[in-house]
Amino acid sequence: MADDVEQAEQAEETEHAASPPLDPDVLARRDAAMRHVRKLGDPILKTKARPVERFDDELRDEVARMGILMHHALGIGLAAPQVGIAHRVIVYRVEPDSPVVALVNPDIEWFSRDEEVSEEGCLSLPMIHVDVERPVAVLVNARDEHGAEIIIEASGLEARVIQHEIDHLDGILILDRTSREQRKAAMRALREAEQAAAGVAS
Repeated sequence: MADDVEQAEQAEETEHAASPPLDPDVLARRDAAMRHVRKLGDPILKTKARPVERFDDELRDEVARMGILMHHALGIGLAAPQVGIAHRVIVYRVEPDSPVVALVNPDIEWFSRDEEVSEEGCLSLPMIHVDVERPVAVLVNARDEHGAEIIIEASGLEARVIQHEIDHLDGILILDRTSREQRKAAMRALREAEQAAAGVAS
């Protein structure tokens, strides 16, 4: 689904952290980072990403850039298609002081039967939040950026973030996971935001 993310039970977003401080430098970095994030309507967001076959310096540079971009965008998760790269790569960091985790070619091997609904946001859908129902725990098999196998047992917010980001690798957005009513409201809000931005620009 970052820097100032609250505890899982308090979190209301997946990719966005808590509201950033009103520091001009932080906001400027966030705005600059967000210009590199693909937004709704970009075809790559609806395209299934390709498995990574080469674990080389280019991949490691890609992962590092994604981690930095996520950090500056004040996000807690980012998928490669969101930055225009059709690779099955995600990065995330649920706890502010934790290192960034990179999952390459992630595969969810097990979902819990228990599910819960929580509000999610997305860097590719700024200012949009919708309710999404997901399993509360998952078991994930992946590789790190060096090619080593990783097995992650995740629950709570971490499980939600991982599922959200893997959805991006399959061309699935949170609007595809929510109710028709919330989807319509979100699209209306996006249109209004675009109109307001156009008015300011003119």
